[in-house]
Amino acid sequence: MIRVHGARENNLKDVSVEIPKRRLTVFTGVSGSGKSSLVFDTIAAESQRLINETYSAFVQGFMPTLARPEVDVLEGLTTAIIVDQQRMGADPRSTVGTATDANAMLRILFSRLGRPHIGSPKAYSFNVASISGAGAVTVERGGQQVKERRSFSITGGMCPRCEGRGSVTDLDLAQLFDDSLSLNEGALTVPGYKTGGWNYRLYTESGLYDPDKPIRKFTKRELQDFLYKEPTRMKIAGINMTYEGLIPRIQKSMLAKDKEGMQPHIRAFVDRAVTFTDCPDCDGTRLTAAARSSKIAGVSIADACAMQISDLAEWVRSLSEPTVAPLLASLRHTLDSFVEIGLGYLSLDRPAGTLSGGEAQRVKMIRHLGSSLTDVTYVFDEPTIGLHPHDIQRMNELLLRLRDKGNTVLVVEHKPEAIAIADHVVDLGPGAGTAGGTVCFEGTVDGLRAGGTLTGRHLDDRARVKDTVRKPSGSLEIRGATTHNLRDVDVDIPLGVLCVVTGVAGSGKSSLVHGSMPAGADVVSIDQTPIRGSRRSNPATYTGLLEPIRKAFAKANGVKPALFSANSEGACPTCNGAGVVYTDLAMMAGVATTCEECEGKRFQASVLEYTFGGRDIAEVLAMPVTEAEEFFASDEARIPAAHKILARMSDVGLGYLTLGQPLTTLSGGERQRLKLATHMAGKGGVYVLDEPTTGLHLADVEQLLGLLDRLVDSGKSVIVVEHHQAVMAHADWIIDLGPGAGHDGGRVVFEGTPADLVAARSTLTGEHLAAYVGG
Repeated sequence: MIRVHGARENNLKDVSVEIPKRRLTVFTGVSGSGKSSLVFDTIAAESQRLINETYSAFVQGFMPTLARPEVDVLEGLTTAIIVDQQRMGADPRSTVGTATDANAMLRILFSRLGRPHIGSPKAYSFNVASISGAGAVTVERGGQQVKERRSFSITGGMCPRCEGRGSVTDLDLAQLFDDSLSLNEGALTVPGYKTGGWNYRLYTESGLYDPDKPIRKFTKRELQDFLYKEPTRMKIAGINMTYEGLIPRIQKSMLAKDKEGMQPHIRAFVDRAVTFTDCPDCDGTRLTAAARSSKIAGVSIADACAMQISDLAEWVRSLSEPTVAPLLASLRHTLDSFVEIGLGYLSLDRPAGTLSGGEAQRVKMIRHLGSSLTDVTYVFDEPTIGLHPHDIQRMNELLLRLRDKGNTVLVVEHKPEAIAIADHVVDLGPGAGTAGGTVCFEGTVDGLRAGGTLTGRHLDDRARVKDTVRKPSGSLEIRGATTHNLRDVDVDIPLGVLCVVTGVAGSGKSSLVHGSMPAGADVVSIDQTPIRGSRRSNPATYTGLLEPIRKAFAKANGVKPALFSANSEGACPTCNGAGVVYTDLAMMAGVATTCEECEGKRFQASVLEYTFGGRDIAEVLAMPVTEAEEFFASDEARIPAAHKILARMSDVGLGYLTLGQPLTTLSGGERQRLKLATHMAGKGGVYVLDEPTTGLHLADVEQLLGLLDRLVDSGKSVIVVEHHQAVMAHADWIIDLGPGAGHDGGRVVFEGTPADLVAARSTLTGEHLAAYVGG
């Protein structure tokens, strides 16, 4: 047994459980009930911390430091391998191949067998630039200094034009300035370059060209200085400044930033002005001409990475070269693991940032599939995310295989198909947030069904197909869509109804919905990118709720709004508004202690003397959403703007969250719904939701369906990319893509009502939906 006694992480209330080893244990409960706190923040975190402690202090200094979880006793732990839902880094140079070591093996293979031979494995890597140099070095020998000439060169595979990114950015000059005007007439149209401002005076008073001359009349030299000049120190208006051409300046100030973090007007400008095109030198392969010229059996490394992985596995099988036999065997195993886990439709050059949540998680599983370790604890966070019911069966077989090798498998899961295979179930609840954090049931799946807990009651829920469906009010026409693997798809998406786009993982759903929408369609898109936020962000700051509250406090007390922000003037000076003081202890876990000055309230004492409706700002931030919703609707503290946002938060089922809870402590399902609540205020007429049931308990799915119905009834059109059968059964119209994944998919295999799909049973989705509704 793994024994846990007195766990108190996050919202857990002194939880004690015994988990059988070498068995498959599933943890269930509503979103926010404490499943992740128990499995990840307690069991897995302590296991990792104890392993890290076996390394020397020198090595520990380079590792992430983990604090000991809040728990009295943890016994019987084994090494934990964690496969979580964190999306893969969206670095432009990170691909499926680089993330799984498949590229590293291919590079070695080509450096040994490729003809012509061009160099070491670095010569085939798009992350290594070619450099060379020569010069004199001074060496001390026998008390004398001797000068020697040395030269070195590294041959890399990075395409010099796009620097290994595969695409180049072009700035549309017409969006930067109006060339019929002169600079003094206000030619520049870049945000932040206002006439008379320093950014503008840099160009009008540089003296390199006449500011009264229209830009289209500039000579070649003047245009070069205006747009591309290297940074140069010069005196402008009597002040020493650095002059730099307009284009490199914009690239440094705007294009180097992450798009998510930009202000809306700058993001709109970047969308207008910047076009991404495949690099003309390397055709988007990221590699130099030399790396592309070296081939094995007529295939270059660029061709190999562009192949669908199932085809690449066949090609690798056809190679037989005794000198590299161990390498080939290892590469074959990795590629076969891709196919087996249902990712054979990807290619190795697919950017890691474009993978869906479920794909990213399965890519991380690949390295553990053939591992010869046993007696390990594998911890999975909803491994069925983004999987079609057809793929869930394969995932279940994988989990059982890991268990049968003699491992302990712990799974946090909501899908009934995945709960059904458990040897042992731990159900947490009964509610979410402060209403959760206790164990409601431990035992077998049959015991759970009979146990009467929320999960047990919903386990056999089966949604019924609607008897009557809404009539569409119009349609969005998509014609000749060819994004990614779509094969010239023509489809009409009905408006004014709930439309579900479905199909097996990799069949082209996201490509259709996100990549092929006609320009100018009034679309609000809510995808799977995680919410960004530090431990200073909370639901109040993220949803924009704090703004009207601060203004109301300021107005009622005749002071400025900045006082009511813990990130600004009102912050407690001792902890800088964080509420806790962090002490870094090098390789030991850092210690966070509640700030003694403000007692964790994050504000200066003087700020807490100002009240609004009888409460100070710290008390308001400590309220749960439901209480705050009543408070801001009452007569003495009416703020309609705040009440609106709070109503949307309780609509999506987040009534139990407190306004000031740090975003870093929210579960995956809670973040997804917080995002939904913020976007629901969007002005768009069409909502596109990408798998909104991610991380939601069966009971929460019903609430979500009610919310989608209300959106449609209020006159919006809702398009949902989804695998959950309850959502499919609830739809007015279904578009099913397939029949398979990758180049076996990309076609529309069914359009119609759910009832027709069940009756026809013509597709994989139809068969699973029919089995689900008992049709």
